[in-house]
Amino acid sequence: MAFVITSPCMSEKSGECVDVCPVDCIEEGEDQFYINPNTCIDCGMCVMQCPVAAIVEEFDLTPGDEEYLKKAEQFFENR
Repeated sequence: MAFVITSPCMSEKSGECVDVCPVDCIEEGEDQFYINPNTCIDCGMCVMQCPVAAIVEEFDLTPGDEEYLKKAEQFFENR
């Protein structure tokens, strides 16, 4: 299970989450930051640092936010 960055990041995009990630699995995309679901270790450090509460656990995604997991998967597929 991984964490997912959702829509509030798109308007904020502050990046505090990047600095605290112990496995460097968060990267900046064009419109938001993304967490690599294949390397995230579920430590939750990013959640505590996000100033807009944009980061949620994958199993807590609402149906409307599931697209953000797909966006992250696509972002890292192209790397």
